[in-house]
Amino acid sequence: MKNFLIRTASGVIFGIIMIVCFLWNTQSYSTIMIVIIAAMMNEFLNISIGKKYPLQKGMAVLAGVSFFLLLLVSVRYGISPAILLFSLIPVMAIFIANLYTGEFNIHKREVGKDGVEVRMNNGYEFIPFAVTAILYIAVPMSLCNFIVLEGAAGESATIDTPLTYSGEILLGMLILLWANDVGAYCLGTAIGQKYGSKLFPSISPKKSWVGFWGGLVCTILAALAIRNILFEQISIIGTIGLAIIICIFGVWGDLIESQFKRNFGVKDSGRIMPGHGGMLDRFDGALLAFPAAVIYLYFFILN
Repeated sequence: MKNFLIRTASGVIFGIIMIVCFLWNTQSYSTIMIVIIAAMMNEFLNISIGKKYPLQKGMAVLAGVSFFLLLLVSVRYGISPAILLFSLIPVMAIFIANLYTGEFNIHKREVGKDGVEVRMNNGYEFIPFAVTAILYIAVPMSLCNFIVLEGAAGESATIDTPLTYSGEILLGMLILLWANDVGAYCLGTAIGQKYGSKLFPSISPKKSWVGFWGGLVCTILAALAIRNILFEQISIIGTIGLAIIICIFGVWGDLIESQFKRNFGVKDSGRIMPGHGGMLDRFDGALLAFPAAVIYLYFFILN
């Protein structure tokens, strides 16, 4: 009971923070997104790389955050996308730093049980995860900039006439992601554990197809319930399509993070949210659902 209350309280507080930041203005949106991106990348790197190599990890986080900010500036003010190239500077710094990391230049070999000589790991194997964190976390979350800036799907912007900020659609996408989680958890816990087949038992033994369909129905109902509030510019059919995309890709995103954690023997990505684990645990579904939804909205609905 105590854990349930802690989980509920932290979830409510987190939800309020997200709602306020998404609906307030560009500064609040960018601030919360930077915190989320940096926290998720840090958790991802702590799992894959460990506590070592703080310089490489810091440069990776800097690259991810700068990519988000530069894309936001580019879209809002109509500045050439070429400014995104500046986010590559921290990436280059990662590989330069690798040259001066002592253990990466020690190459020992040992003879295995089969008599074959093999190279011993020196830590370098984990460094590619620094770049992966940028592609897996920072880039997908940065695509949200195309949704929060009105006119991003057609109108041109300048320094003097920047695009206006509107976080309603992004907040709606987040609510649909939450609705999917709630529907899948409730129906999966009540029925899915006893009846029906498992969704992906090798990665997430508790997830069931019953829970998936429960999440899908809940997501569609939530989308229709908030359509007149947050999705006014989207048709009913378009809203249902958005709900389906967020549900399916959200489940894939959750499974991908589960597979990642299982391969490193980790249960939770962090402890930033009491009862919920880390930020990566909270936004794992968004890492696939949000970019898929942005592509759908940008090219087929809002244009």
